[in-house]
Amino acid sequence: MATTVMKTSLKHIVGAAFAVAAISAHAGNVLIVLSDSGSLDLKDRKVFQTGFYLNELMVPVSALMEAGHKITFATPTGRVPSLDRTSVNPMYFGGDVDAMNSAKQRLDALKITSAEGSPVASLSEIEKTGFDHFDAVYVPGGHAPMQDMPTSPVLGRLFKYMHQAGKTTVLECHGPIALLSTLDDPAAFTRQLATGGVERRPNWTYADYRMTVISDREEEASKGILGGGAMKYWPEDALSAAGASFSSASALWAPYMVVDRELITGQNPASAGLVAAELVKRLK
Repeated sequence: MATTVMKTSLKHIVGAAFAVAAISAHAGNVLIVLSDSGSLDLKDRKVFQTGFYLNELMVPVSALMEAGHKITFATPTGRVPSLDRTSVNPMYFGGDVDAMNSAKQRLDALKITSAEGSPVASLSEIEKTGFDHFDAVYVPGGHAPMQDMPTSPVLGRLFKYMHQAGKTTVLECHGPIALLSTLDDPAAFTRQLATGGVERRPNWTYADYRMTVISDREEEASKGILGGGAMKYWPEDALSAAGASFSSASALWAPYMVVDRELITGQNPASAGLVAAELVKRLK
């Protein structure tokens, strides 16, 4: 399949996501994988409280639900995921307070973050049932994926299965960092990233794939949210070092998506509608 790169306005993106959802007739099974972590270890032993971003999870979830698709939620170890409270902000919904409140109400109704009654399963449980049950997998962003996803063995097995089967794999914002889990020794690779001197890994599952992720420029522009701390490495640098062909929007925070074969990646929070529309379209 030819590589597709898309960028457009948030208004058109969100509209497209729900328009595609409305005409989809085929009910697919989608696995949504969130991070186990509610924090990110920074340099100098500092810790940043984080989780998944509300819009990055709920814009695709809402589109999938509207289209009648079946959704299963999981984390690598089955721990209940955390919502990044800073993402409960109208600016991530194009300034639409009602859209933000609707997303939060739907999240609460699903009980994804509930200590009791959460539907979230572990990926080991999912693996026992069989990855072949799913037509697509989606990983939302927030900083949390940086903590546990690059080195999760079971997540690596999931992505390798999806890759070999040619099944739709979608990741958003910081989410694409999870693709490092398919490296031969991702723990060693991430340690090297933190100290410098990493080399391209030619045997990486996604070597030479075109993709996007939150850019170094956006990380630099938003580093103030870390409260004076600094990340051990940035996703753009990490994926490029592993062998990805990276691209991004020319403007900071502009919606941007890259499609290469089975892989769909969105750059930043504003890209959630783009990837939602593409995911639903793939499931028709």
